[in-house]
Amino acid sequence: MTALLTARGVTVSRGGRTLLGGVDIALERGEVLALVGPNGAGKSTLLSVLIGDLTPDAGEVRFRGEPIAGRSPISLARSRAVLLQHNAVSFPFAVSEIVEMGRAPWRGDPLEEHDDDAIAEALDDAEMAAFAARRTSELSGGEMARAAFARVLAQTTPVLVLDEPTAALDIRHQERVLARARAHADAGGAVLVVIHDLSLAAAHADRIAVLHEGSVRAVDAPERALDPDLLTEVYRHPIRIVSQPDGEPPLVVPARAGRGARIARSAAAGIATLDDTTAGSR
Repeated sequence: MTALLTARGVTVSRGGRTLLGGVDIALERGEVLALVGPNGAGKSTLLSVLIGDLTPDAGEVRFRGEPIAGRSPISLARSRAVLLQHNAVSFPFAVSEIVEMGRAPWRGDPLEEHDDDAIAEALDDAEMAAFAARRTSELSGGEMARAAFARVLAQTTPVLVLDEPTAALDIRHQERVLARARAHADAGGAVLVVIHDLSLAAAHADRIAVLHEGSVRAVDAPERALDPDLLTEVYRHPIRIVSQPDGEPPLVVPARAGRGARIARSAAAGIATLDDTTAGSR
């Protein structure tokens, strides 16, 4: 595979604290790369560097082998489309107008003639065609998230950078968004997705990068990157990997004490359980 987006030695410090420490990462053509890690691991900072919004203190980012530093905003917008966590809109635009904004980088370019087709296809892919005339003020949080995703698709860039694209979505639309990301990669693009649901990452990503305290602790296929010992250390909570039959992706779940163990702990601490209280009332 060929790397579309690479970061080498990226370091960012703020207020005497290292947010990223010499990060190396590459997004290959044809892949979905999931970036996971606990809150404060440096995921948002790394995304800001990768998309050119933040200049690192050291290191560099390249798109197709060329440094992105100094590139114009329109050049960057034709290279990568970015879906941020929050998609607040200050004015009640129609959904179709929101999606049309994704075509702005192509104004004055011959590809501008494809605007209508790109917008229609993006609305269909996000299942928002029926909402095209609806105002954003009338949308639910999940519908707004899908409209923002359609805008990103309409931008038709080689690289998609998606920051928690499934957070506001129901199960059906989580799967649809990640399936559409998969299709983009399969068509020769590349997708970097930040995601908190490790089971979704295992199901849809080709590789998973585990970020912790500003460092990449693992970058590998899901079955190797999602090591329970590593995840337990990184998330500071016991993590279990549950295998599934028929070659289905594994489930990644927090280890939880069963009801019997909770009752035993409560009894040992001298705390009456609900069963004890109920028994006493009889």
